[in-house]
Amino acid sequence: MMSNQHRDGVSINLGFAQDSDYNSYRGQSWTRSWRRLSSLQRTVIVLLICMAALCFIYFHPTFQSNSKKSTRMIPVNMPPDNPADKLPQEVVKEMEIEKKKKLEDLKEKAQKQLDNIMDNVKTRDDADKVVDAPAEKNNDKLQEEKEQEKEEVEVMKPSLEYDFFDPNRKHNAQQKAIIEAFKECWSAYKKYAWGHDEFHPVSKRHSEWFGVGLTIVDNIDTTIIMGLEEEYEEARQFAANGLSFDKDKDVNLFEITIRVLGGLLSAYHLTGDVVFKTKAKDLGDRLLPCFNSPSRVPYSDVNLRTGNAHAPRWGPDSSTSEVTTIQIEFRDLSKVTGDAKYKEAVDEVYQHVHDEPKKDGLVPIFINAQSGKLRNSGTISVGARGDSYYEYLLKQWLQTGKTEMKYKDDYVQAVEGMKTHLVRKSEPSKLTYIGELLSGRNFSPKMDHLVCFMGGTLALGHLNGLPDDHLDLGKALTSTCYQMYARMPTHLSPEIVYFNQAQGAPEDLIVKPLDAHNLLRPETVESLFYLYRITKNEQYREWGWKIFQAFKKHARIEGLGYSSINNVKNAGNPSFRDKLESFFLAETLKYLYLLFSDDADLLPLDEYVFNTEGHPLPIYKSV
Repeated sequence: MMSNQHRDGVSINLGFAQDSDYNSYRGQSWTRSWRRLSSLQRTVIVLLICMAALCFIYFHPTFQSNSKKSTRMIPVNMPPDNPADKLPQEVVKEMEIEKKKKLEDLKEKAQKQLDNIMDNVKTRDDADKVVDAPAEKNNDKLQEEKEQEKEEVEVMKPSLEYDFFDPNRKHNAQQKAIIEAFKECWSAYKKYAWGHDEFHPVSKRHSEWFGVGLTIVDNIDTTIIMGLEEEYEEARQFAANGLSFDKDKDVNLFEITIRVLGGLLSAYHLTGDVVFKTKAKDLGDRLLPCFNSPSRVPYSDVNLRTGNAHAPRWGPDSSTSEVTTIQIEFRDLSKVTGDAKYKEAVDEVYQHVHDEPKKDGLVPIFINAQSGKLRNSGTISVGARGDSYYEYLLKQWLQTGKTEMKYKDDYVQAVEGMKTHLVRKSEPSKLTYIGELLSGRNFSPKMDHLVCFMGGTLALGHLNGLPDDHLDLGKALTSTCYQMYARMPTHLSPEIVYFNQAQGAPEDLIVKPLDAHNLLRPETVESLFYLYRITKNEQYREWGWKIFQAFKKHARIEGLGYSSINNVKNAGNPSFRDKLESFFLAETLKYLYLLFSDDADLLPLDEYVFNTEGHPLPIYKSV
């Protein structure tokens, strides 16, 4: 409904004056249109209808005549029970005049109330209603107010310019091999574990983590990006009909945000299908109780049904990376729903961590949700529990169209801190790596495979105007990460490596037995993707293809997909760990597929930012 407010009165316009507007509204039911009105508008309309009905009844001739002669059935010989029938005609006429006067007073009072209400109605310039500005108001000021309000509720809609399911899309030989690996995993999961979170290809079993079909939801966008229409339709049907978050289940805020919320939002942006948006909103609402801590630093876990949020079972602290790697997803959820509450929750967390003291931009890996304090005695690492804090500093700046400079400033400071405190070179090959500070001060030459994301992140920062030495460090670090593959007998990287610092040492890499497993992680191929996109150096494709071939040789189970392995140092018997991680499909294979893509229109880096689980989300043109 459109309401046009003028100085001399109020008029109501149903908004069908133009044919194009009428056609757009004609398909909607009156019930739906009524529900979309604000409570204030409904009150005004009901008040007007009641007034009109009252006037009609009172002044209608039938009512007037019936007020003078009763049409009720009165028993014979019984006197009429209306005392007015016994009154003199003059008295009756005076009563009618008094009644009419009271009605006029009531109408006048109601009109004044209505005018006051309409004077205070704040306009919203959206697709459902447009309110014209009063002539006496300052136009510039009113326009500014309207723009501010529009910003608060502006809903981001997908721009579906790329046809992912175009039958004429071409795939090169490398992409076809990667697609086949994905389809083999998907087929085996569908046969033995459909609707469950995780698949165990050796035993052909399944297991639950969140109880939401994690492997499906985490990979909807992979099926889209690879152009796998059949697999996409299967995933879409599950999301529409089988996916429910009404579970009496505790889930980790960080993990379900980056995998499930991020996956649903990405699928929505790539297809425009509102089923993904609806599911994302439902999940976001169920995660919000995590932020009801005394410090507003979120608890690590929450029950999806009850909303009971709490610290992890193992201790009082949350991981720093976990509470600072949910901002991209929650901000995007606010954009697609028009509800600022999600963005406000995570912005408060970022600001809190921003205000905490740091070591040249570097943060300890634990933070207490009760006190909101970083554990100053904790390890400083760009690996586990610290990694994506640094990743999301850069990516939040990019997501906001490079307008919110606080994220960039914190990121640049952190990179300088890494160069000062964490970056070293190994012996004898001078491999560049990023170590750790134990208890915040004692250097350790330990580097997780997780740190290998940093090479691509540094290159992405350089693409967006950061200094040349960021790209140089990114190249050197990614080269080291590739050596973590190339120097192992299986040509697959271990989970953790220690670098030799001793002069004259024969080997740069030290791998402890408990660190020799490979979980099919994506971080190295992720960095290869970024560096190839940015530099076009074919070396990065060559490295990526060798890594994929090593996965295929040592991690593949024919007909059942891929499994993590126990020992990358034993090429003859690496032994399977019997688990297909959802991120192997959502990130590792996706980044490999994108690494070999020559299609410049496929997820360009100036239009999309990838969350830490490899889900592409749009960069905002305006904040």
